[in-house]
Amino acid sequence: MYKYIFNLKHLFFLTASFFVANLVNAEETGNDEEKQNIINTSAEKEKQWGIAGVVRTASIPYATDTETVSTFIPMMFFENDYVFINGMEGGIFLYQESDWQFSALMRLRYFDLPKEAQNQAGGDVVDTGFQARYHINEEWFFDSELMVDPEFRAYMNFRLGAEIESGDWWFNPSIETRWKEAEFNNYYYGLNDDTNDRLSAGVDVKAGFMSRYHVTSNLYLLGGSYVSRLDDSAYSSEYIDNRWEFEYFLGVGFFTDSSTSSRKDIKNKPYLRIAHGWATPSNIGDIINLDSEKDPYNNQMTSVFYGLPLTDELFSLPIDLYLTPGYVQHWKSDVQDLSSEFVVAIKAYATIPWPTKWRFGVAEGLSYINNVSYIEQSEMDRKGYKESKLLNYLDFSFDVNLGDLFNHRDLDGVWVGYSIHHRSAIFENSSQYGRIKGGSNYNSIYVQFDI
Repeated sequence: MYKYIFNLKHLFFLTASFFVANLVNAEETGNDEEKQNIINTSAEKEKQWGIAGVVRTASIPYATDTETVSTFIPMMFFENDYVFINGMEGGIFLYQESDWQFSALMRLRYFDLPKEAQNQAGGDVVDTGFQARYHINEEWFFDSELMVDPEFRAYMNFRLGAEIESGDWWFNPSIETRWKEAEFNNYYYGLNDDTNDRLSAGVDVKAGFMSRYHVTSNLYLLGGSYVSRLDDSAYSSEYIDNRWEFEYFLGVGFFTDSSTSSRKDIKNKPYLRIAHGWATPSNIGDIINLDSEKDPYNNQMTSVFYGLPLTDELFSLPIDLYLTPGYVQHWKSDVQDLSSEFVVAIKAYATIPWPTKWRFGVAEGLSYINNVSYIEQSEMDRKGYKESKLLNYLDFSFDVNLGDLFNHRDLDGVWVGYSIHHRSAIFENSSQYGRIKGGSNYNSIYVQFDI
């Protein structure tokens, strides 16, 4: 009755866009002043970034004994001239001129079912489409969107919204209408995949806001609330008993310090990381305790990650942050075929200069794989879960600088290290990951080059 199909090409078109590098090329000259200008124009600037954890609670419109459902949502935020990630959505800027902006868009849409039904039903859905935005003034804008779900059931959004900053507060109020075709209403509200069923197209309405409050330095509190009214057609379904739906958000995050009026120059540079890893059935705790079990089928992977520097300071501490998209090739073995994994994450590095320069790193983000790996699928089968191709991503790493280690300055931009490549669903707390407990781990070694 329910489906959750996430098309590989949908995630790929967004993930691939993050490999755009903001590098400035200049020709060498013999003039010292020109050389200094080249250095200045090549300096990296601090980016607009954010990472947060939010709990969303929503009413369930379906006729069930459970009235509400909650989910934990890790969020990332980033924007440059080419791409953007904004919490539950992301995309590519296709055209920007004067007051107009056109974008290719992906957005998480919640499918609010009882918690116990979300693993088999598939839970939340990632939709794709296009957005045209007209900036009415510096704060207010109007959006028109054409969106489709993974099975190309279509709907259109028309939204009036604003981004208002006042002191430590940021508000994003909006009101929108959504036109849904009959097939969309039949599937999500009639719970039927037959496009000739009785529900017709309809228009629903949604209003509310998201907000952020700047506590101190990079620390922020997040919150928001929305109310929606279903159209007559959707509400006429025998499976629906609530016309009005509500949702609210509450969380905490780390963002670019809004009290800083301009973006400073930062010292950390882009990087390229190449790694090779081996699967293990052990959990992270066992791996950290050096009690990692070998995968009997020797499943392996190779990954390439790019690091786009965001800032070199967090809470006034020397911590480097990067946006790090990556591609992971899972190799064929006796128990699995070739598969491709796409990752987008934010990674933090803390550098310790003694006795030689070394770093500890942690990354958090999203991972999508077109064919779930054997090490992960076997755990899902053992625990009785339906697998999810979209999961939370974590990376823990330790590396040393070869220039410091060998006292050879030509190697200052080269690091060699070890990392844990981890996919999981946050202990059944996230509907977008299918309410799964478990995942997969790979022990990997890597070489990383500062660009």
